[in-house]
Amino acid sequence: MDTKERISAQFDLQPAATAPELMANPTAEALPSITGDVDVFAIDPEIADTAALLNATGLGPETSANCVLVAGSRSGEERIAACMVLANTRADVNKRVKKLLDVRKASFLPMDRAVGESGMEHGGIGPIGLPADYRILVDSRVAEADEIIIGSGIRGSKLILSGAALASLPTAEVVDGLANEID
Repeated sequence: MDTKERISAQFDLQPAATAPELMANPTAEALPSITGDVDVFAIDPEIADTAALLNATGLGPETSANCVLVAGSRSGEERIAACMVLANTRADVNKRVKKLLDVRKASFLPMDRAVGESGMEHGGIGPIGLPADYRILVDSRVAEADEIIIGSGIRGSKLILSGAALASLPTAEVVDGLANEID
């Protein structure tokens, strides 16, 4: 049974375009920029965190991608990236992301800024609908996934789409080795 079948057996899966109320406004508004199907399903906000969702659904970490917001500066210019990595990996912030952003030091974007600038909720931030000046770096393993679960911008739902659809975001860049396996 694939990810979508397992999700639809437990949740009411529907086309995201028909349920904008299940997403943050920036996410719903950005949906037309994606090539491919995007579905949404409501969840209990208590299971919004990746580990809780995977535990509740019995799915493996390779079925879910986390959005990690990273910032750095060069010559007074701030550079921000949303790194999409599988739940069983960690973004390589200190080497790979730092090099891609061409900054001396990269660190996680403070949560209050991430929430304020994205218009999304803590624990629900996803790449769809982020500010236009954020780079979206997609680990190649995420881009290759047939079906992947990501944040919808709110804690009360999740999106499911193909990695190819995610990589079709206008500012997405597919990157080999963006993340390292978690031991």
